[in-house]
Amino acid sequence: MGEIKNTPETEETGREALIRFHGIGKTFGRVRALTDINFSFLRGECVGIAGHNGAGKSTLMAVLAGVFEPTQGHIEVDGESLPGYDANAARHAGVRCVFQELSLCANLSIAENMCIVHPQLRGRSWRRRATALMRAKLEEIFPGNGLSGNELVSDLTLTQRQMVEIARGFTITDTPVRLVILDEPTSSLDAHTAEQLLAFVRKAAQGGITCLLITHMLGEIQRVADRVIVMRDGSIVSVLARDNLSRKAIILAMGQHLEVDKASADQRARLQRADGPEYQWALGAGRRTKIDASRGEVIGFAGLAGQGQTEALLAIYEAATSRGAGRAKVAFVAGDRGRDGVFPVWSIAQNLDLRWLGGGMAEAGRAGAKRLPIRGLVDFAAARAVVEAWRVKIGIRGASMNAGILSLSGGNQQKVLFARALASDADLILMDDPTRGVDVGTKRDIYQLVRDEAAKGRTFIWYTTENEELTYCDRTYVFRSASVTRLLHADECTEEALLAASFEEHAA
Repeated sequence: MGEIKNTPETEETGREALIRFHGIGKTFGRVRALTDINFSFLRGECVGIAGHNGAGKSTLMAVLAGVFEPTQGHIEVDGESLPGYDANAARHAGVRCVFQELSLCANLSIAENMCIVHPQLRGRSWRRRATALMRAKLEEIFPGNGLSGNELVSDLTLTQRQMVEIARGFTITDTPVRLVILDEPTSSLDAHTAEQLLAFVRKAAQGGITCLLITHMLGEIQRVADRVIVMRDGSIVSVLARDNLSRKAIILAMGQHLEVDKASADQRARLQRADGPEYQWALGAGRRTKIDASRGEVIGFAGLAGQGQTEALLAIYEAATSRGAGRAKVAFVAGDRGRDGVFPVWSIAQNLDLRWLGGGMAEAGRAGAKRLPIRGLVDFAAARAVVEAWRVKIGIRGASMNAGILSLSGGNQQKVLFARALASDADLILMDDPTRGVDVGTKRDIYQLVRDEAAKGRTFIWYTTENEELTYCDRTYVFRSASVTRLLHADECTEEALLAASFEEHAA
């Protein structure tokens, strides 16, 4: 699909433009993040934004939110050019943003976090007002969420923190909310909670609020977007109207191939379970939750978010690495990369080869390098070879490997964590929603890597909030209230079966 010239609108919609971008460009030193962006964000529409990791989506939204000042071009609000467009101008224009990397302060309560972005909540009754506003908005967006508004953020699950961040963005205090940027808002939500959010987004757009949805979940874009911006290499290469919207059209505009066919269970090169499972665990209170896995299996964890899947992964990690005869080599791919995954002051390369610093016992044979020396010495040449091999293999884009890890987009940071695990000598790899914020092309590559590594005898236990990904698993344990309600084999793992099992009580 050829590139098109950026135009303010692709069709006459009858809506007025809220904010217009005219020739917007943004550079960081020698890196050109955005080039000649021309687009009008119309009142009361939902705009989907698609593109591979590093395509410029988050940078574009940071300019719209006033976080970054454009290097070239100008921005109009309500038809008036604003040469000094910054965060204050964006807020006055009614722009709110829910960034992909959550910005809540963990040591503060939900109500206190509300006051950070709504300083008008002050005076004697500020806490009561903040709590009431947050509870009302949470209930409007996520009915039955169970949050009171007084909880400490550090005690919330990743899903609950995402919900709070979204509700805070839509809350109205002194100025009206006119445009809300949602950057990967469902990346930490289960299917049920994500549907609640999408229904609210459509309702908000119909009520006159412009909603921008950046997501790699193309099905979500199809359901709610009036138009879709497709970005590649810092430019808008296509604007798709709702009438012409399809998953295939979006992927082709991104310059990606369609995802690989899902292999059936009998086609996968798995080691047989003739000798019984390689790993067995009894988890939870009373050890009622039984999990087992064989060499070469891909095991899925499913269910509504916050039902004990991550805790089960952590318990398995602790059991597998504890001293004793059954100690295993384990790698863990964190889902909450900001808190549990990346080391923010380290480089991309240092984050990727982290396991090499733990005594030199990691084997790099999978990446074509030699074994590192023991006794704390590091073979830096071998380490560089592993880093470069995995950079190419998994397609980490956007910066030199010696640059800071935070210079990468969220999706590319997730790739580094995935590469870190696969570059290790681990036989058991635990993955906590590893494709969160990763584009469709990279997901395809990750699925293929998982299958290839499983065929070599590595075992994967994979918690995912995307039900579609469970079709790549040999077996799936469905969780509810920290217990397994059902075990589904590959051919049984349908949307209907997963939903039914997610609301079942513990299976006896």
